[in-house]
Amino acid sequence: MTPRRALCTASKPIGFVFDIDGVLLRGKNPIPSASKALSLLNDIKIPYILLTNGGGKLETERAKALSRTLNVEISPLQIVQCHTPFKTLANKFDRVLAVGTPSVREVAEAYGFKDVVHQYDIVRYNKNITPFSALSREQLMQYSKEISNLDTKRFDAILVFNDPLNWAADIQIMCDLLNSQNGMLNTVRKDKSETPSIPIFFSNKDLLWSNAYNLNRFGQGAFRLLVRKLYCETNNGKPLIDFVTGKPTKLTYDFAHHLLIRWRDVLFQHSDGSPATLPELGIAPKNSPFTDVFMVGDNPASDIAGAINYGWSTCLVKTGVYREGDCIGENNPTMTVSDVHEAVTNVLNRYV
Repeated sequence: MTPRRALCTASKPIGFVFDIDGVLLRGKNPIPSASKALSLLNDIKIPYILLTNGGGKLETERAKALSRTLNVEISPLQIVQCHTPFKTLANKFDRVLAVGTPSVREVAEAYGFKDVVHQYDIVRYNKNITPFSALSREQLMQYSKEISNLDTKRFDAILVFNDPLNWAADIQIMCDLLNSQNGMLNTVRKDKSETPSIPIFFSNKDLLWSNAYNLNRFGQGAFRLLVRKLYCETNNGKPLIDFVTGKPTKLTYDFAHHLLIRWRDVLFQHSDGSPATLPELGIAPKNSPFTDVFMVGDNPASDIAGAINYGWSTCLVKTGVYREGDCIGENNPTMTVSDVHEAVTNVLNRYV
């Protein structure tokens, strides 16, 4: 391999972007040699970020957990979760319905949203809205808030931060608001339209994801399909117009590219990493210092497809969603490797 001294320079124009689930972790456990791969890049100052369709917690919390699990120092500035781009929407909407696990309320508030309602707050307001909710009274009282003006102040948007736990009840609440009169709870509009009464943003569309179980599990993409199907059925067959971030959308790859550039500046002390200026959604970097970026992922339809369409090189690992012999269609990676360490060492041996 190229000598380390030669690699330890700001002039090396490559970077890495890693998925987390199925690449660095499987469930809560680190994938063997993942720590070694990241440590190598840290040692030789090759910039990298982690780009995941996971979410539900603050980037600071995920960075701490990953640093502890992988025994590698990871900065919050290196974390792009599926809902991280939602930060750019905080000044565009007043009241939002933050859908997901209970923790997403804190995430939305930390992002700067001023009036955050969680779906459990609506169940608490009137449990008849969701007659088949699986929430116990103890859970409801623990995770919800009593909000006095739920039915007198309009909702401006729905943001799905991560996969919620109670799909039937959550879909009912979301469809109520999508078909409401001007975003007001307890109302229904007369017109049928592809455009919902308020905009809805999903943070990813992964149909499948990999956890500690030996078979892939349904992800937020499956949840989105159900919402879209029910909206279509209640709007005379008209499809729902929605917005999606996360991989494989160009919007998220643009956002991640900006943050990879910022991390390179931090790494070589060109910047203090101040998050004062967030990139606008959908705006690509004007000037990138990288001649190539390598996306290391386990999902051909998400990690690999998004990176190929964006013009990055790709390393498909066999430790997650992808299994040897799976059909990957047109999503042919630059290389297919056993694990993340082989991906890193192959890239350094071939391209640096």
